[in-house]
Amino acid sequence: MKPVAETARELGYDYGHMTLGECIRVAEETRMSVGEVILREAADSTGLTGEQVAASMEEAFAHNICAAGIGATTGRSFLLGAVGQDLAAEDGAKIAGDPFVDRIVTYTLAAQVGNHTIGLCPCAGTGDACPYTGFVKAVKEFYTDKDLITRVMAVILKIGGIFRVGKRTTGCNMEGIGAGAAASAAAFVELAGGTPAQMERAVVLAISPTISVPCTPRVLVPGLCATHIGGGILIARLASQLAMHTSIPSTVPVDVMIAMAAQCHLASAKHVVPVTIEYMEPFFKHDERVEAYIDPAVREAEKRRQEELIVRAAAESRELARRANPITKPFAEAVVGGSSQGVGSPTNCGRIAHFLSEGRIKKVKIELYSELFARRAINVPGILMAAVDGAGTSDADAYREILAEVRRRGIEVEILEVDEPSVQRVTIEAEKQNSMVDSLNRGGARLVLRDASPSVERAREIAEELNIVLIDQ
Repeated sequence: MKPVAETARELGYDYGHMTLGECIRVAEETRMSVGEVILREAADSTGLTGEQVAASMEEAFAHNICAAGIGATTGRSFLLGAVGQDLAAEDGAKIAGDPFVDRIVTYTLAAQVGNHTIGLCPCAGTGDACPYTGFVKAVKEFYTDKDLITRVMAVILKIGGIFRVGKRTTGCNMEGIGAGAAASAAAFVELAGGTPAQMERAVVLAISPTISVPCTPRVLVPGLCATHIGGGILIARLASQLAMHTSIPSTVPVDVMIAMAAQCHLASAKHVVPVTIEYMEPFFKHDERVEAYIDPAVREAEKRRQEELIVRAAAESRELARRANPITKPFAEAVVGGSSQGVGSPTNCGRIAHFLSEGRIKKVKIELYSELFARRAINVPGILMAAVDGAGTSDADAYREILAEVRRRGIEVEILEVDEPSVQRVTIEAEKQNSMVDSLNRGGARLVLRDASPSVERAREIAEELNIVLIDQ
C-alpha cells in the first residue's frame, strides 16, 4: 500500500489542502477508504498523531452534541417548538421507518432546538452544524467501532470545511440542506464500507437538489427550517443508497459540483433571497421589547407593506389556480428525450413550423438560447422529427431514427446559439412554402408564440389542432 502523502504528491495535489475529489482519487490509488485518507492528511499536515486528530474532532463536536441532547430532552425553540422532544419520545413519529436514519433526523432537529437554547458552534453556519451533529450523535449510539466513528467524523468535517469557505453570503444551499446533504451522503457511504467512487456519486447526487436553495425562514419564520436540515439527511440517505446499491450513472466530478454550488450560492443570494424575504417578511417573529425602539412610522410602513404582500400573494395564487388544468386532464402529451421544457417545448415549436410549410423540406434552421443550445443532444432530435415529419413529442421511434433519416433525405440542418433568453426559433425552407416559428421556451411542453410566418393566426390554429398549449408569458 503506497503512502497517502507520496500518492498525493505524485498526482500533483496540494497535500494538506486536498479537495474532496482529490481525496477520493488518492483513496482509489491507495485502496483505502476516503475517511482514512482524510485522517492521514490531517495527521501529516498538523503533526498530530491519529489519536490526537480523533480527540480534536471529538472536542469540536462536544458542545453541539450537548446542545442536541438538550433539544431532545428539555429544549424548546421559538422556531421549532419542542420538535426534538416530540421525535425523541418513545412513541415519537417515525420519519423514515429506519431506526438509525430516524435517530439522525431526530438529533438534527434537536440540535437546532439546542441552538436556540445554548447556541451551536458553526461550521459553514449553525445550519449545517445541525445535520453534522445529528449524524455523529446517532452514530455514537448505534456503532461501537471507534475507528469507524472517527472516519465518519473526518469525512463530515472535511466536506463541512470546504462548504464553510464556499459560504460567503446567505443561503441554506451551502449550509443546512446543501452542506448537510453532501457531508451526510459521504458519511453514509463511509459507514457502509462503500467505495470511493460510490462516495463521489453519492455526494454529487446529494448536492444536486440543494443548488441555490435559500434560507427560506430567514431564521425568523417558524417551522420551515426543519425540512431544510432534516431534508438534508433524507436527501443524503437517498443519494447514498442509490450510489451504493443501484447502477445509476453519474458523470459529474464531485469537485465540479461543489464549485457550481458555491457559485450558485452567490447568485441565489442576489436574485432569490430578496424574493424570499419579500414573501416571508409578514411571518417573521417579532420581539416587542425590540420593536419598542423602532420608529412607529417605520413599523406602520412595514405593516402596510406586509398586508399588501399578503393580498398580492393571494391574487397570484388564485391566478395560478385559474389557469391550472382540471384534475381530469392534468398532463400534456408524453415527451421523449427526458424533459418537457428542454425537449417538449422546442419540439412543439418545430411541429407548428412543419405544418406551416408546404412541399418537400430542404433545410431546417434551429436557433436556441444558451441553455437549450447546451442541451442540444436531447432537443435537436425532437425538433427535427417535428419539423421534418410533424411528429409529436411522444413519438419515440421518430426520435430515435430522425438523425439518420435527415441525412438519408439530404436535408440541410443549421443549429445556432442565440443570446436572447428563452428563445427557440425554427425556420424551414421548403419547395412550396417556407415557414418560421419564433417562440419562448416554457415548461410542460408549452410555449409563448411571438411570431410566425407565413401567418401568426394560422400558427395559433395549428397549435390548437395539435393540442399544443400556447401561453401569454
